[in-house]
Amino acid sequence: MPTRTEQVNPINMRKISLILAFATGLFLNAFAQYEFPFQNPDLPLDQRVEDLVSRLTVEEKIDQLVYTSPAIDRLGVPKYNWWNESLHGVARAGYATVFPQSISIAASWDKQLMNQVASVISDEARAKHHEFVRRGERGIYQGLTFWSPNINIFRDPRWGRGHETYGEDPFLTGQMGKEFVLGLQGGDSDYLKVVATAKHYAVHSGPEPLRHEFDVSVSERDFRETYLPAFRTLVVDAGAYSVMGAYNRFRGEAACASTELFSILRDEWGFDGYVVSDCWAIADIWQYHKLEPDAASASALAVRRGTDLNCGDSYPALREALQRELISEAEIDIAVKRLFKARFKLGMFDPVERVEYAQIPYDVNDNPAHDQLAREAARASIVLLKNENTLPLSKKLNTLAVIGPNADDVQSLWGNYNGIPSNPVTVLSGIRNKVAPQTQVLYAQGSNLAEGIPAMQAIPSIYLQTEDGEQGLRGEYFANSDFEGQALFTQTDDQIDFMWDMGTPDPRLETGQFSIRWSGYIVAPKSGLYYFSDWGKPYMKITVNGTEVTGGNHEHRASLEPVKLELEAGKRYTIQADYRNYYGDATARLLWAVPQENMLEEAIETARQADAVVLALGLNERLEGEEMSVHIDGFAGGDRTSLDLPKEQVELMQAIVATGKPVVLVLINGSALSINWAAEHVPAILTAGYPGQQGGNAIADVLFGDYNPAGRLPVTYYQSVDQLPDFENYDMEGRTYRYFRGETLYPFGYGLSYTNFDYANLVVPEVVNVNEPVAVSVEVTNTGDLDGDEVVQLYLTDEKASTPRPIRQLEGFERVHLKKGETKTVHFILEPRQLSLINKKEQRVIEPGWFTLAVGGEQAGFSGRQDAATTTTISGRFQVKGKTTPVK
Repeated sequence: MPTRTEQVNPINMRKISLILAFATGLFLNAFAQYEFPFQNPDLPLDQRVEDLVSRLTVEEKIDQLVYTSPAIDRLGVPKYNWWNESLHGVARAGYATVFPQSISIAASWDKQLMNQVASVISDEARAKHHEFVRRGERGIYQGLTFWSPNINIFRDPRWGRGHETYGEDPFLTGQMGKEFVLGLQGGDSDYLKVVATAKHYAVHSGPEPLRHEFDVSVSERDFRETYLPAFRTLVVDAGAYSVMGAYNRFRGEAACASTELFSILRDEWGFDGYVVSDCWAIADIWQYHKLEPDAASASALAVRRGTDLNCGDSYPALREALQRELISEAEIDIAVKRLFKARFKLGMFDPVERVEYAQIPYDVNDNPAHDQLAREAARASIVLLKNENTLPLSKKLNTLAVIGPNADDVQSLWGNYNGIPSNPVTVLSGIRNKVAPQTQVLYAQGSNLAEGIPAMQAIPSIYLQTEDGEQGLRGEYFANSDFEGQALFTQTDDQIDFMWDMGTPDPRLETGQFSIRWSGYIVAPKSGLYYFSDWGKPYMKITVNGTEVTGGNHEHRASLEPVKLELEAGKRYTIQADYRNYYGDATARLLWAVPQENMLEEAIETARQADAVVLALGLNERLEGEEMSVHIDGFAGGDRTSLDLPKEQVELMQAIVATGKPVVLVLINGSALSINWAAEHVPAILTAGYPGQQGGNAIADVLFGDYNPAGRLPVTYYQSVDQLPDFENYDMEGRTYRYFRGETLYPFGYGLSYTNFDYANLVVPEVVNVNEPVAVSVEVTNTGDLDGDEVVQLYLTDEKASTPRPIRQLEGFERVHLKKGETKTVHFILEPRQLSLINKKEQRVIEPGWFTLAVGGEQAGFSGRQDAATTTTISGRFQVKGKTTPVK
């Protein structure tokens, strides 16, 4: 019997041989164009990563674990700086669209809007990155790995960084954060648009002065039901590719080296991205937490536990750790591979034409369409807290007074981690843009932001002199960042008030490679106490008459308390300003505040001349923020010690109301305010948060009725700080709407409209099984006279559980637009996990029992200040049957 081979037609065998030879040739030709296999974009991703890492020396591997990763020239690997920011717009990289701060856009309760905003941010991020690369620049704030969003729970309104978050509720935070991540990272199956980083993992929300040494210990219930859910949502549902570890300890372990936190992240949630430390948090492990004796031990511990990337300068000590056998090269390899995998997924080693996101043109940045979206986002985020038939205002008033320290202050628009808008619109400007030409708009500052925190402005040229008496200052421009050698050129500058965007002051200077020294004299226009400050990025140091008034790196010191100096009118005082640029966000401003007399009296007189008053008060990033040096009444280290408005502003408000004029209070603020007096005495109040570059126009849209407000509070407004537990206590009992049993000023989820809404026909199943989803629907009708948005909120109450449960908790929300008289049906699906709890055995389970649902435009049962317009709630009940069932 012939063999199988003998039965094959010889002609077919020759064809097969030719085909194989041809295919082999194509295969070899494909590889011929690449020096190394990892450069071939057609190979599997993991294979490319393995190939690249296998070619690195151990020293090169360690270098790649630091955020300032150097180039590997022999392999054609460019240097890369992992640090970039995009909390509410691309930050620190020249002009960019600046959207409302996180806590502000959270007040929109609009998931689709959040996704749109994030998509625009990532468009601008990609455009900027590729423009930098075309210029040969790969420095800090020029990459594609963004350390946003901040999804820590704003558990206490005293925390200074709370305005970076999406509020106090785990569900709202998770849903808004999810859309932000999806918008940033894009929907391409092959490439990430940018990398989003969920921070700060985990259980991290102040106090700021203690963050480097604080140890947090909370119950498993609070840990799993409050502090972790948003992180899980972003990792599991949104696919966030990066997580940032926190500064603090958690249950005795450093957050960046926590066995428990990393086990949850990797093993429970299946996270396959990379983890970056908060900046210099690895150094905290041994310097402040005292958990390890030195940098080598701390670095080895952090890498072994799962922190892949060091924002800081500790990981170079891994060389010593290797010598001491504290870590192996194989353990280092794990971190290196994770980091390079992220760079591959961003398309950094592929031909530009293969990466769709690399085609986004630079002129997409800061364009008119993005500016319009910023206005839309700001309008959607405004919360109307009170309205006694005062709003909307008429555009044809004879005279309107705009008063307050936040009325014409650009810095009050944006909060921290911000970009620089090219055309910001203040409250005063927005109102002037809106009213009829015959309306006279008067302005008075009225007060400082707080005692010792005056409004700052660029020093006018008329008060500056060169050595020979010429108006302005002598500027020496150096072609390096360290004032070395002879200046490339010198010139007289009228004043120090520059924003060079991604460029330089002169084409002969290179971005990131220049420095400027201005010198001369200041001549004070009047005698008295002057305040000095600056806004110089990345580095600016100013000395006046031998006293250093500012100095140093500006990454986290934009809100330093200004320095006070007594100056005599007409006398010349020496000044020197040293500016260094080592990345492309070039800003240099020399600021002061001149002595102010009779501000309050001038404001009162201004109000008396007007038909109505818009009073712009509140906070800004000079008072609340990250680890600040400000220590004044009500504020300490970036945090707050009181929830009241600063004393000067309260006195101004009371004096203006006493004039008897109609007053609208516009709050610019990143955290809750105990505005009890205002709630009783001011007829109309709204909060715009930190509304971004279009904040002034958006506020005017609402004030004059061109936009019907629909924002809802993402935090509770308490009556007093005395209602709260100790700030350092992380237990949730007594905090947020879920556990607070006292009387609030304005509750979480609260906000008014210029129209009315009714709810009817709530459909809830009577019985569901333990593992079944719960389908809910409700009809919402606009019963008022104006079109408007309604935020439909679904709250769940577990009537009788085996462990303590929240009073109620948000488990669904939708923002819907309804024309007057229109009815829409809104649908919700409650997934089984949303009915789960942490039981006495510290296990997540679903228990049989009864649940109450409340659906409406606010929390049920709040009997607060409902006035010009109303919303209602409707309730239902359902039973869960079956046996107690574990939930993953």
